[in-house]
Amino acid sequence: MGAHKLLFSELKLWSSGRGGWIARLHKGGCGKASLSSCSPKVCIVGSGPAGFYTAQHLIKARQDVEVDIYERLPVPFGLVRFGVAPDHPEVKNVINTFTQTAKHSRCSFYGNVNVGKNVSITELQQAYHAVVLSYGAEGNRSMGVPGEDLAGVYSAKDFVGWYNGLPSCREKTDITQPTLEALAESQVRRVLIVGRRGPIQIACTIKELREMVNLPDTRPDMVAADFDGVKEALKDLPRPRKRLTELMLKTALEVPGEKEQERRSKASRTWGFRFFRSPVEVLAEPGHSRIAGIRLAINKLEGSGDGAQAVLTGEVEDVPCGLVVSSIGYKSLPIDPSVPFDSRKAIVPNTMGRVKQAAGLYCSGWLKTGPTGVIATTMNNSFDTARSILEDMDSGTLDMSAAKPGSQSISALLEKRGVKPVTFSDWEKIDNVEMKRGESRGKPREKLLTVEEMLHVAWT
Repeated sequence: MGAHKLLFSELKLWSSGRGGWIARLHKGGCGKASLSSCSPKVCIVGSGPAGFYTAQHLIKARQDVEVDIYERLPVPFGLVRFGVAPDHPEVKNVINTFTQTAKHSRCSFYGNVNVGKNVSITELQQAYHAVVLSYGAEGNRSMGVPGEDLAGVYSAKDFVGWYNGLPSCREKTDITQPTLEALAESQVRRVLIVGRRGPIQIACTIKELREMVNLPDTRPDMVAADFDGVKEALKDLPRPRKRLTELMLKTALEVPGEKEQERRSKASRTWGFRFFRSPVEVLAEPGHSRIAGIRLAINKLEGSGDGAQAVLTGEVEDVPCGLVVSSIGYKSLPIDPSVPFDSRKAIVPNTMGRVKQAAGLYCSGWLKTGPTGVIATTMNNSFDTARSILEDMDSGTLDMSAAKPGSQSISALLEKRGVKPVTFSDWEKIDNVEMKRGESRGKPREKLLTVEEMLHVAWT
């Protein structure tokens, strides 16, 4: 068959309602007619920070790379949309950078595609030169204590999903309007933040602590004994941790000024840290399946600094409470039986983002490292993975001589299976509707809370 006939047949095959595929062919996509000019095709699974930062680096570093991003939800941006607190909108500014990447002529977004269910990793590997897994950590780490399944015990991941409008948490629900209404009626008067080690090992930032200290209508409630010896240890701490610890000491031990005293005396709510404690059991109301309190083991530390270990003393204390939120970390889940997975560490085993014993397969973000660090940490680890891919392209570790169909073949598979992807322009329709809804309430946006609503807006 002549090259012109082949091109015509491919155009006919991919043209039914798929303007994007035709455009890709016009841009010089790889077909049998153009083996020598084959452009590298990379598929990224997951459209959170890790996925977008990996795509950004690849597109900037090579002028011929084509990147397709697949996302399970109809909306992009992962934890930037669903994990950043609504009162920190400045953190979400990275969405502007991700939008530039998504609109690049060599990048395409396909939402509403559940990789592992709608399409397998093996099928993606057949269609692309490289596949990058960046789908994050959507599971919860378990406390592993009796009573954890009682009513009134929630994970921090689900709580954050509720107030950020994650579809899987819709029945309870950024701050979304239903959440605002629920919190306005909240009867919670005391919040204790429990940590197994001490003040010097705390993981929060000084900004977070300062926001807690200045939270309207609240006052701090600390245990002075938890800070024994901390003042003496200050001189050996690195500057950021020293400033954080000084603020904690001031909040816990110093007598506040007159104005602050007056503010605290009028507060109707309290919050505080309880250090050197670990949960051993969630206590139920007698004869009921609802929480009544939590039993905490009292610890002591062996060692010092970040390397200090919490060791049980044998003592326990019971704390009455009506709600427990476990905030001990997210964990990644396996996506496909063909992908190696370390269930103990809850990561895909890798070396610099190269998945072990799986040529052409890579990972970035929390799936690569575990749930650690902030968005800038994820950016650096994703750039490292992108560099590994580029090195493998240059060295011949990745076979670039063979043509790969990329999204063309995956689109055909999805169409056969009745799956309709959401494009980035479809997402922009959702974005516009949410912003208009928010404008009417004096907010940046009012999110759509169900996948059905999102798809209806995207395809209208």
